[in-house]
Amino acid sequence: MSQHLKFQTRRHFFQDCGIGLGKIGLAATMAGGFDQLLHAASTTNPLSPEKTHFPAKAKRVIYLFMAGAPSQLELFDDKPKLRELSGKSIPPSALEGERFAFIQPDAAVLAPQFPFRKFGQSGAKLSDRLPFLGRVADELAIIKSMHTDSFNHSPAQLFQNTGSRIPGRPAMGSWISYGIGSEADDLPSFVVLKSGGNISGGAALWSSGFLPGSYSGVPFRKSGDAILHVSNPKGYDNQAQRDSLDLIRKFNEREFKMVGDPEIQTRIEAYELAWRMQSAAPELLDFSSESKSTLDLYGASPTDPKKAFANNCLLARRLAERGTRFVQIYHPGWDHHSQIKKGVTARSLEIDQPCAALIQDLKMRGMLDDTLVIWGGEFGRTPMVEASAALGRSLGRDHHPKAFTMWMAGGGVKPGITLGATDELGLNVVEDPVDVHDLHATILHLLGLNHLRLTYRSQGRDYRLTDVFGKVVKKLLA
Repeated sequence: MSQHLKFQTRRHFFQDCGIGLGKIGLAATMAGGFDQLLHAASTTNPLSPEKTHFPAKAKRVIYLFMAGAPSQLELFDDKPKLRELSGKSIPPSALEGERFAFIQPDAAVLAPQFPFRKFGQSGAKLSDRLPFLGRVADELAIIKSMHTDSFNHSPAQLFQNTGSRIPGRPAMGSWISYGIGSEADDLPSFVVLKSGGNISGGAALWSSGFLPGSYSGVPFRKSGDAILHVSNPKGYDNQAQRDSLDLIRKFNEREFKMVGDPEIQTRIEAYELAWRMQSAAPELLDFSSESKSTLDLYGASPTDPKKAFANNCLLARRLAERGTRFVQIYHPGWDHHSQIKKGVTARSLEIDQPCAALIQDLKMRGMLDDTLVIWGGEFGRTPMVEASAALGRSLGRDHHPKAFTMWMAGGGVKPGITLGATDELGLNVVEDPVDVHDLHATILHLLGLNHLRLTYRSQGRDYRLTDVFGKVVKKLLA
């Protein structure tokens, strides 16, 4: 018997048993036993809503990713000692063994460029660049003790978004879509919005990696069709497309029965989702149903490209309303190696009002309790100045992975707290350190997922978002 016939015979055995190789493989990788085997055998939609490991606090996530690494020292982590030492070098003993991307350890101290003040009943201390965010300070859980292992943008962004510094791992949004499915029938489970500019980590930041392709992030474009290839070509009506899709589906289903490849099922669902999105996407992107007060709240204007971040925040709320599980907004331009005062001022003007508006809007609509909002970049900035005549840089800050700030709101997070602290120079975390894997474990926990159990077998081993690290930060939980 030929190898080809042997292959077909084995595949047909699993076809005839009523389950199929792909479904058996899927159930095995999810490590969920017989119940998940039955589920895999009964569903054709990989994004069907799934039961969580335990009751969830959050149903969805909106992640506001500030690409380039915003300076915690200008926004959230005031250090009076740096004002005292401005222009002087930090004692060598404090920097022993330290490495920086561009500066030498003996670079002079740069004082924080803005005054800070306390906001709300919580007394959260924020820069005067963030007056709108100050109004919702009592909704925030500010984490001043984040730290990471990478001091270059691409690997650090990959680590923050995928749990690995190496391209090819699934994004957090992919893991979440895989773990709990989607509540959206006619929109993607994982949507990516960009405010403009380049992102160092590129498309690997929202790739599904070794997970099936149906869990990949879907980027929305700023011009033309928001979702590539969704609209029909000229002269090709809906009935013609429906007929074509039905024929393609028959061929794909026949192939799936023969070889049991789950990627074929992914392809079938992708075609069907694209068909459904043709009617859903235009309505989603049409802000005419939004009141003037809502547009003014965000500072949004669909026709103004300078309002891209504000528009994306409003769009994120509309996606969340329609069941999208994970919305990631990338806002670049935070890599201030030079003129940090000017740079942080410009970026803060773009993000301060929309971030606060998103929290206020979700709360007014009764959605903040089960929507987790996250804000932050890939690492922090040094307390020492970066200045290089050769590179044309002055009054900037270098990359600093050992201490940076993020905040979270809603979705089961304890509001009105500040977690962790750094030393008086802002060099190192000295209280309640939070690793990137800890952040990921906590996010999954809020979504009802045990990060130790959310695994996928690839190339002979089980993988998870938190790799072999990570613990839930219980102090962040409401």
